[in-house]
Amino acid sequence: MHKNILVTGAKGQVGSELQVLSILDIFSHFRFFFTDKDSLDISNKYEIDIFCQANKIDTIINCAAYTAVDKAEEEQETANIINHLAVKYMAEIAKESNIQLIHISTDYVYDGENYRPYVEDNPVNPQGVYGKTKLDGEMALIKVNPSNAMILRTSWVYSSFGNNFVKTMLKLGRERDELGVIFDQLGTPTYARDLAEAILTVIQTQREYKSNSVEIYHYTNEGVCSWYDFAKTIFELSNIRCNVNPIVTEQYPTPAKRPHYSILNKAKIKRDFELDIPYWKNSLELCLNMLT
Repeated sequence: MHKNILVTGAKGQVGSELQVLSILDIFSHFRFFFTDKDSLDISNKYEIDIFCQANKIDTIINCAAYTAVDKAEEEQETANIINHLAVKYMAEIAKESNIQLIHISTDYVYDGENYRPYVEDNPVNPQGVYGKTKLDGEMALIKVNPSNAMILRTSWVYSSFGNNFVKTMLKLGRERDELGVIFDQLGTPTYARDLAEAILTVIQTQREYKSNSVEIYHYTNEGVCSWYDFAKTIFELSNIRCNVNPIVTEQYPTPAKRPHYSILNKAKIKRDFELDIPYWKNSLELCLNMLT
């Protein structure tokens, strides 16, 4: 029996990776409906509802998000519509129609002041509009509380699709002899394909896993690094001769404040779904092989 899956934000990094995985035989029992802002207006609850009913949707994977962290400081209304209100609408439809909802969120719901990896029930304290609107989306989903819904927080996402740190470094590394990259922000790079695969694994095992309340999980690749380490590794694996100089956050001011510490504890998702999560350098190498 086929499971009908709606993927919003299908042209983003995770959505694009889901499209790649969707053609594999292992996921042939899933029927995917990939949508973006041109084919489905997620700011319109009626339009989402009609789409879900017409296509007998069983699961929604919400990859749609306003992710321009600095731009969000100016475009607060747009960020709120996509990151908060649209999630609320999807939650209401999921509850009304008994649809499973998997919503992708972010490490930016935390303030980055921790000194040990964040667990799912650590206090949240977003520092900018992007983080605040993403948290508002989480809170709306929890309040509506459709069954078998999941919030999946991740960080430092990159892919061979879309714009991201890896692609920016490859471009700048080939153009310049040296670069300054921040070394006092720590986190874990997340290859969007690994995240997409984890989501589909969750859906496959969901038949045995049932929850009456919204569950929050963390997912990133394994390991820890700074942006400086990340850049150095990109250049080493790509044989790019560019000198990387470590700089502090204050030397690279941005409109939105970045969390200094974004390491997420993944013990819960590994335990509940028996996930084997790849090390960040191994996944980076796989992605670079597709880009170079």
